[in-house]
Amino acid sequence: MFVLRTRKISEKSVSEDTKAIFAKYRPTHVIHLAAMVGGLFKNMRLKLKFFHDNMDINRNVLRCASESGVEKCVSCLSTCIFPDEVKYPLNEDMIHLGPPHPSNEGYAYAKRMLDVESRLYNENSENKTKFVSVIPTNIFGPHDNYNLEDSHVIPGLIHKCHIAMEKGSDFVIWGSGKPLRQFIFSEDLGALFVWVLNSYSELTPIILSVGEEDEVPIGDVALMVAEAMNFKGKVVFDTSKADGQFKKTASNKKLMTLNPEFKFTPIKEAIKRSVEWFEQNYATARK
Repeated sequence: MFVLRTRKISEKSVSEDTKAIFAKYRPTHVIHLAAMVGGLFKNMRLKLKFFHDNMDINRNVLRCASESGVEKCVSCLSTCIFPDEVKYPLNEDMIHLGPPHPSNEGYAYAKRMLDVESRLYNENSENKTKFVSVIPTNIFGPHDNYNLEDSHVIPGLIHKCHIAMEKGSDFVIWGSGKPLRQFIFSEDLGALFVWVLNSYSELTPIILSVGEEDEVPIGDVALMVAEAMNFKGKVVFDTSKADGQFKKTASNKKLMTLNPEFKFTPIKEAIKRSVEWFEQNYATARK
């Protein structure tokens, strides 16, 4: 099995570099995680770059997987690719029913094309590789990207809370804290990726997520982070900053029907473990 995570690839060498990786490792199975990613504000700033870079990455990975005779390639989509205006909960049949939220349309459309390209490869009689797409909700955990400029929600909150504790200042959260999200612990998602690789026999996308009942406001998550970090100061919501999409509730019915025994890590426990990793690694390295 080969997991592709490369992020920084020059436009000129992307095709050659990808071919060289496949030639060197000769993988039989691929988990395709390579992408240009970032939080809300990075997506809003760099829409065109998100679109171009992800289109280049996806086209080259899938082409090389097919030409190299890989048995199965599992690619990662995102719930942000779903239409902005749609009935909830989201399910796997809704991906292309309307435009995504404008805040991240560059990334969303590139990921939608990854789903389309996977389907077209599966329909091509000359292609022997099975291409499957998975759709995780918001991911967090140890070894995450905790950069304040580029991180996703929970790692960004952890880093901000750490700085507030260092400075003795307020813990300021951008936005109202009201938007709702489903968060999945990275270790749970890793286990589900392996399950999809080994046991998911369909070629259509599948949502990998906690249940609808586990959707939580970002404000509540910020308070969980503060509790896990033993933060005693004031938590402030800066409503002058954009909230982004209010909700994107996803159904995990298909997943739980096919894998009913799977147990998710409770969010408080997962946040605590993420905080511990951050404090032992990222925060210590900055001192």
